[in-house]
Amino acid sequence: MVSIRPGRVIVGGVTLDNHLLLAAGILGTTGASLLRMLTLGAGGVVTKSIGPLPKDGHAGPCLVLLEDGLLNAMGLPNPSKDFVDELAPLANKPVIASIFGSTPEEFATVAGWLAGKVAGFELNLSCPHAEGYGAAIGTDPVLVEACTRAVSRSGVPTWVKLTPNVTDITLIGKAAERGGASAIVAINTVKAMRISTGLRLPVLGNRFGGLSGSAVFPVAIRCVYELYDAVKIPIIGCGGIASADNVVEMMMAGARAVEIGSAVQADATVFEKIKMDLYAKDGVDADGIVGCAHA
Repeated sequence: MVSIRPGRVIVGGVTLDNHLLLAAGILGTTGASLLRMLTLGAGGVVTKSIGPLPKDGHAGPCLVLLEDGLLNAMGLPNPSKDFVDELAPLANKPVIASIFGSTPEEFATVAGWLAGKVAGFELNLSCPHAEGYGAAIGTDPVLVEACTRAVSRSGVPTWVKLTPNVTDITLIGKAAERGGASAIVAINTVKAMRISTGLRLPVLGNRFGGLSGSAVFPVAIRCVYELYDAVKIPIIGCGGIASADNVVEMMMAGARAVEIGSAVQADATVFEKIKMDLYAKDGVDADGIVGCAHA
């Protein structure tokens, strides 16, 4: 396997301690849990998505463990503006705030609460199971561009997380780039469902949810590969990453950093374990392998 040289990484205007970030929605609901993931080796962390109003989320069951990943329909539960207090112990840390809204104005409002308290924003334009939010907006290039512009004009690094549940993800990526995005995060979960044959009912309370984990890794690779040829801004790969070799493969597809989520559910020390395999003093320069599969 290819090893890369360790060191700090600058991606989309944010300086990270390494190439590995905690993905949004996993242990990102409190300042203490975010700080814990940084101490356990994450090079940066992304918060749980924060929106303009407090939300309780969907009725359960909200999370189901599958043989090849996770299926969830949380419904974007969050404390809204009260989350600002959780950021106090994370001052000057590589923290990205995931934010959502139903309009460009709502995105700008939430960003205003958090500006100056985080290293950057990640726009959740991709959650597949929250009516009126996420992918409901993120499938429309016009809205994606407008929401991105509403946040990027703040001057804070603005990442846009894309949904794979579209016909052509590059159209959405280009819209984010036009709106001033500093980077693209690809991908969020794949819309999916399972049915309990015993109960004769969907396993999730919301019926439909988002599939993550190893099952979606090939989809994420394909999306990153397509986006690399379509946009000039950096791409952060996300979806099913669980090993150092997965990281290298994602970088060869075109990612400059990666986010890890579902693998944390199985092992909270996954960042340190991946770092041990990924980095070596005599490794190659990371820039030398980013996008090399396009040659």
